Amino acid sequence: MNKRLFVIDSNVLMHDPTALFRFQEHDLYLPMMVLEELDHNKKGHSEVARNARQTSRFIDELMSNASKEEIENGINLDIYRLNGNGNDDDNDENSETGRLFFQTRAYPDTLPEYLPGNLPDNNILGTALSLQGKFNNHSITLVTKDINMRIKASILGLHSEDYHNDKVLEDVELLYKGNCELESDFWDSHGKELDSWVEEGHTYYRLHGPEIENWIPSQFIYTPDGDFEAIVREINDDTAIIETTRDYTSNDHTVWGIRARNREQNFALNLLMDPEIDFVSLLGMAGTGKTLLTLAAGLEQTLEQKRYTEIIMTRVTVPVGEDIGYLPGTEEEKMAPWMGALMDNLEFLTDTDLGGDWGKAATQDLLSKRIKIRSVNFMRGRTFLNRFIIIDEAQNLTSKQLKTLITRAGPGTKVVCLGNIAQIDTPYLSETTSGLTYVVDRFKNWNHSGHTTLVRGERSRLADYSSEVL
Repeated sequence: MNKRLFVIDSNVLMHDPTALFRFQEHDLYLPMMVLEELDHNKKGHSEVARNARQTSRFIDELMSNASKEEIENGINLDIYRLNGNGNDDDNDENSETGRLFFQTRAYPDTLPEYLPGNLPDNNILGTALSLQGKFNNHSITLVTKDINMRIKASILGLHSEDYHNDKVLEDVELLYKGNCELESDFWDSHGKELDSWVEEGHTYYRLHGPEIENWIPSQFIYTPDGDFEAIVREINDDTAIIETTRDYTSNDHTVWGIRARNREQNFALNLLMDPEIDFVSLLGMAGTGKTLLTLAAGLEQTLEQKRYTEIIMTRVTVPVGEDIGYLPGTEEEKMAPWMGALMDNLEFLTDTDLGGDWGKAATQDLLSKRIKIRSVNFMRGRTFLNRFIIIDEAQNLTSKQLKTLITRAGPGTKVVCLGNIAQIDTPYLSETTSGLTYVVDRFKNWNHSGHTTLVRGERSRLADYSSEVL
């Protein structure tokens, strides 16, 4: 079988700089136009600019001690790993690495006349086509995240692929849901060795049995009839400690005047109100109550229970339609148009007739001191202590951006990520590569995190119907 040579497009490296080290034993080729595009996009504070700079640093380190002859023959990517600079996940001494080739001369006669060569994409395509003669013992593959470029490659008879290494899951249907329905005969096989006790008003059970090995910490379990609901607190082989959930569907246990309207919303409020849970992720389509429940829990624990000093709300500023340009004002004023969903829910939660206009003005003044709106762009380097942080529209963030935000959390801080992976507006992100999908999958085995997928819309019958049929 011939060795493969992957021609890497610039958008792959600007999406994931570590792509240089993700192709195992296969060789890589960088056209000169890719280096030009990296240089063109290196300025600024965007994620693309940071990735372009990081890619350039990787390449510079690879070439630091390479001679002209070594560059012509391909730089061994194994050198970077042996120097201790590679990714820890890839530092397998038995793994093979390929070589990195650069375009060192022009190939003017390979581009078809009907494909103008002054365009960057066409220049890269022409370079890739020319390699079929130089690397005749390799199968040539163009790797790009640009679907139109893959179409052009197919027209020219050049094999092309999307970059898949950043996928968290092969199928989004495999994403962790956060709950598990028990079989109807569960108690027959798991109820024989059952211990129970009450501690500080909470009821706990210790169970033994084969099904427990499939459970996950902080996962919710429930019976089909709805008579029993609990959260998994601890797992040790075939033994688990579970705690019954608090019923937030009743009027006796409301959160800032809000009660859960379905099972999943009750699970969400149990996570949001639990001081032992530091990270919560909520997925669901529009109208399932993600924002309303989160804000209610934040207000309850900040203003009533004094558990947190303030609420910090943020989201990525990716427009659905055409960009309306720069916005005037302070950081909070610039973010206000992007936080419409949060502010709508906040107005609903704080609407009161007590005290008339004076009472409303006093309420707004209090909220302005306890609720801060921050831009994602200015989060790097900060540390938040005893804060309730809400990251809205998290499906539009990459895994690295979410890592940057979540690692800002200091002692006593709770982070809540909200989103709908079916509504992604960021280019080159999909349901399987979204940062929200990434954190749901990576946090699922940690005892101090929890996740719930909300499935039932509660906004209005019009919103519910439109979500199903449109």
